[in-house]
Amino acid sequence: MSQRNHERAAELHNLAAHMHTVAAVAHGKEDHLTAHELSQKAHEHSMNAHRLAEELAPKKTSKE
Repeated sequence: MSQRNHERAAELHNLAAHMHTVAAVAHGKEDHLTAHELSQKAHEHSMNAHRLAEELAPKKTSKE
């Protein structure tokens, strides 16, 4: 597995975490439309990070 792929997965996880924080701040300011959009973007980044992490994970065989 490429170190670059692992770095990209970590980057996506960090980006998702950041977007969740930004969305929470927007909710605190009662800017719900923006907060909702930010939450959707955070979810998108989380799902992309999850997919990439699954691709990078070693596949288990039925014998394991």
